[in-house]
Amino acid sequence: MKNPEWTGVEAGIGFTGGAIGGLLGGGSGVFYVPALERTTTLSRHAPHGTAGAANIAVTGVGAAVFAAIGGSVDLRAGAGMALGATVGGLFGARLVVAIPQRPLRWLFVAILVATGVKLILDATGLGLSSGSARISDEMIANLAYTIPVSLAFGAVIGAWAAGMGLGGGLLAVPVLMLFFGSDLSTAEGTSLLMFFPNAIVGTYGHMRQGTVDRRLATILNLGALPGAAVGVLCALAVDAAVLSIIFAAFAMVIAVREVRRLIGDLHT
Repeated sequence: MKNPEWTGVEAGIGFTGGAIGGLLGGGSGVFYVPALERTTTLSRHAPHGTAGAANIAVTGVGAAVFAAIGGSVDLRAGAGMALGATVGGLFGARLVVAIPQRPLRWLFVAILVATGVKLILDATGLGLSSGSARISDEMIANLAYTIPVSLAFGAVIGAWAAGMGLGGGLLAVPVLMLFFGSDLSTAEGTSLLMFFPNAIVGTYGHMRQGTVDRRLATILNLGALPGAAVGVLCALAVDAAVLSIIFAAFAMVIAVREVRRLIGDLHT
């Protein structure tokens, strides 16, 4: 029988990851994966699959609470990204075992740093206004742009999130802001919505290849249920500039951590 004290620790990990995901519109996996690597004896790829499975509660509850208390969602871009992410999730579980992770992780770091710098500049008034896109409003309103671009971004990010079990929201939020003009709060709500079906199909793929611990995933999901709700409530309660700084600081911390891990891997 499992030690009840350890089960409580696992539920606490689930709650913390859920709160992070709810607050930032994703990103719970960047907490779950290293936490599982350090506190469990799961095989090499199982932390990624188990973290991805835990995102079912994070994204489902997060999106539901976000909608229930009046948070806005960009359905024009979000629908395409959700569909693309679902398709990407079908083959994303193979990503973690089929291709080299190092170049993907360096790309992840670059995106995190760029996102953090942009949000800090926005919050301090030194850069583009929050939510300003690099694309014109006329282009964003054109379905000939929105549909294929949102599908493409959704598929790539969805495959990454389903395969690696981390970083999907930290990639989707800046894409929604820069390419579809969403403000940060709307981008976070849209990200939660788009990753709910992705988490389901990604978990199915990991289960088929044996890279998810079902017992642990269940406990993490139970812990994430209240955590995600708390995170969303905090995200919608704080000022937009404060939320931008929180997101930027988290992105920078994760970028530094990833760089240290990548450098450490070179010496092992």
